Amino acid sequence: MLTAFRKYLLVPRLIRLSSGAPKDPQTAWDQYWGKVRSTGADGDVLWDSGNSHEAESYLPKLALLDADLPLVDVGCGNGSFTRHFAPHFPHAVGVDYSANAVERARRESQECPTTSFAVADLTAPGAWRTVGTALEEAGFSGDANVFIRGVLHVLDRKGRAALAANLLPVVGRRGTVFLAETNFRGTPVDYVSHLGATRHSIPAPLEWAIRGLPMPGRFGAAQRRKAFPPSDWDLVEEGAANIETRPLSNPGRPDVIPGYFAILRPHQPN
Repeated sequence: MLTAFRKYLLVPRLIRLSSGAPKDPQTAWDQYWGKVRSTGADGDVLWDSGNSHEAESYLPKLALLDADLPLVDVGCGNGSFTRHFAPHFPHAVGVDYSANAVERARRESQECPTTSFAVADLTAPGAWRTVGTALEEAGFSGDANVFIRGVLHVLDRKGRAALAANLLPVVGRRGTVFLAETNFRGTPVDYVSHLGATRHSIPAPLEWAIRGLPMPGRFGAAQRRKAFPPSDWDLVEEGAANIETRPLSNPGRPDVIPGYFAILRPHQPN
């Protein structure tokens, strides 16, 4: 009981830290990426572990995607997953609605010629056309696969549905969606405590995210069914995933957040 009480002494500090975050999510994310000094295991970005362990864990599932189609990485950030998966597909296009994120992804991906990047808000009506243009500029037309990691859990229900609707024309008939999301079961206080926050100290990358970004939620099977209804999408596979952050509690290894993955294809009527 005493431990729980001490944990909730964090609440006033969390409220104070988050009170200055921009109310508009796009502004928040663009300001965040504009201030990033470095990425990787010692960098500023909470969810960039600096290693390939999490990405490698997804490769057996990504084998279910058509390897002849390009891959679109939605919410690519600095492009770490885009770069990692590019060798497994003809091309990988990273998409983010922060222009500052896309600029950084391009800089960090200069030695990976089978990647390209574009700015697009995939919760906006018709945004799939921007993705289509980016694919065409890379020399591809028609269907594509989609990878999403850590995007849907920071969107509201309306934003999730809008993103899913934009993906239908991107994947067409042959493409597949692979998503991996944070699915932490607990309150925001439980969440930040899990990542090492105490009433005395908060790891710097976590504090920076709290100060500047929307409070994350969770995304599991229940949320997936609402965002990707069976009238539009067929579920191929789903299960638990481990979402890795940069090292916080131990300098030698990433911290892990319980997550959820799903593989989806456009519904094909019998």
